[in-house]
Amino acid sequence: MWSSEIITMIIQGIGETLYMTLGSTILGYALGLPMGILLAVTDRDGIRPNAVIYKVLDVVANIIRSIPFLILLILLIPFTRAIIGKSYGPTGTVVPLVVAAAPFIARMVESSLKEVDNGVIEAARSMGASNLTIITKVLLVEAKTSLITGSTIAIGTILGYSAMAGAVGGGGLGDIAIRYGYHRYETDIMVVTVILLVILVQIFQTIGMRVASRLDRRR
Repeated sequence: MWSSEIITMIIQGIGETLYMTLGSTILGYALGLPMGILLAVTDRDGIRPNAVIYKVLDVVANIIRSIPFLILLILLIPFTRAIIGKSYGPTGTVVPLVVAAAPFIARMVESSLKEVDNGVIEAARSMGASNLTIITKVLLVEAKTSLITGSTIAIGTILGYSAMAGAVGGGGLGDIAIRYGYHRYETDIMVVTVILLVILVQIFQTIGMRVASRLDRRR
């Protein structure tokens, strides 16, 4: 059962899972980080309150986050096909992963930025700092430890989403677990893929927490 083909398939599955997870995290932050900054800045207690912008972003984030990932993945099949030409495989899974991850990341960024002491913001403002300077030099810098911790949580969540995408041919370890463990009743392969997923999450968690810990000691 554990032939060279099976081992090669599992190694390929690890690569596909890393590709989906890291690629979706990077693209998710490209969308979620600005969105989270806008949510924090335009809130009524933010440095530039704007009820309209905040409400629109708040509603969008809440709607997307309330849709279970598997359902969202299916709903986005036409959109995914329009963008990359197919809706299956690792690349086809990245699109819904980014859509699901962006509002989740935005909420974590918003929460991290709101933890910054208002006294620090007021001190920067009293020295004539612009809103852009406060965002880049105060909020993001002061919240860096919390942001790193949030990114660690985000990676673990996205990795879990990527495994769920295996139910519809998304590729990666989740796809292997479902095809062999569920459809073919090869429990040993499913157990191995689950263990590998747990190991990957633990690796990301350990790296992220160590980075956050080092940044925190340097403050």
